[in-house]
Amino acid sequence: MARRYQKTQMLLSEIKQMLESGRSQREVAERLGLEGDRPIHDLLKRERRKARQITPKQRGRKPAGTLQEYKYENKRLKMENVLLRDFERLL
Repeated sequence: MARRYQKTQMLLSEIKQMLESGRSQREVAERLGLEGDRPIHDLLKRERRKARQITPKQRGRKPAGTLQEYKYENKRLKMENVLLRDFERLL
């Protein structure tokens, strides 16, 4: 069984061109004979989701690039460990 949006996927470039020329999503759908509840909206939503999957968000700190940055980060983490250890002893 074929996917329902396969036809709209083939017409993607034409749909984008019509939208850029100022037509509404409903007008484009009627002109191309697409059926269903908001087929153009759903297609564009899928395309945006695919684009987000290609470039994942980076979380946390950037990895250190040079030896000097690694040494600085190592020193900072050692000091943090000492601080946490001292804090734990107080409790």
